[in-house]
Amino acid sequence: MKQHPFGALALAAAATLAAVSIPAVAQQAAAPKSVAVTAIVEHPALDAIRDGVKASLQAAGYEDGKTLKWQYQSAQGNTGTAAQIARKFVGDQPDAIVAIATPSAQAVVAATKAVPVIFSAVTDPVAAKLVKNWEPSKTNVTGVSDLLALDKQMELVRQVVPNAKRVGVVYNPGEANSAVVVKELKALLPKMGMTLVEAAAPRSVDVGSAARSLIGKADVIYTSTDNNVVSAYESLVKVGQEAKLPLVAADADSVKRGAIASFGINYRDLGEQTGRMVVRVLKGEKPGDIQPEISTKLELTVNPGAAEKQGVKLSDAFIKSAAHIVK
Repeated sequence: MKQHPFGALALAAAATLAAVSIPAVAQQAAAPKSVAVTAIVEHPALDAIRDGVKASLQAAGYEDGKTLKWQYQSAQGNTGTAAQIARKFVGDQPDAIVAIATPSAQAVVAATKAVPVIFSAVTDPVAAKLVKNWEPSKTNVTGVSDLLALDKQMELVRQVVPNAKRVGVVYNPGEANSAVVVKELKALLPKMGMTLVEAAAPRSVDVGSAARSLIGKADVIYTSTDNNVVSAYESLVKVGQEAKLPLVAADADSVKRGAIASFGINYRDLGEQTGRMVVRVLKGEKPGDIQPEISTKLELTVNPGAAEKQGVKLSDAFIKSAAHIVK
């Protein structure tokens, strides 16, 4: 039977439509994943986490502008701004929100019970009330902690300043991770024959005056990853050099900026670890099924020049034992 020309046209049109719709479906299936990243403030350690997260996403095939929609905002040290960013990001409904540092993580977790949240650089997520314990949360939250064993930190303090009896700490009492460190040091130091001397710095502009208040009262200053302190580290270094008051830090970036030594986390590695967790979420795992993690890779970083300026003589053996020596 002879086919009607209109029938042939209809078949051709249907075939064309099918050919067009197949790539359209494929294109829809490969729609870019969206990741929103926020940090409480910009400083080298937190910036390294952000860059590490992005590197892990790229390594997994999520490329910014192509297969990934990436946005980043810093709260510039302001908790009110952190809350605004959190609400804005939740409204955008991304596939995941990465919250760097405790105040930003608290703001995001308070803003959503639905959007996946992956925290990073939160010293104690349980004390910060982000998760109930270190088991999978069964909520929309998981992440990576930068918790450090404080006994190891104080052993480092003794290596740098062997006769130290009074350990000074400059910190923001309003930052949950810093309050946890101070509480633990209060319990730990007497067992090691040392005492804690506190100096509060509720804002980054208070860091220099808080450090000066420790002159004559402390033998050494230990700095945790308090965001106010790290943001204004140069003002702390100035006091350390002028008063010959040695600085021992929890993070390597602070050693590059003038602390004598740190036995701590490589924050770029921490960011990459966080990024790998984000990839798991983007591929379909629920955050509540992923156990929060702690970075276990610790490195000794030493700055001999800073030691000299702060009146400390380091042994050659100690310097040579470092993974990184700041020139």
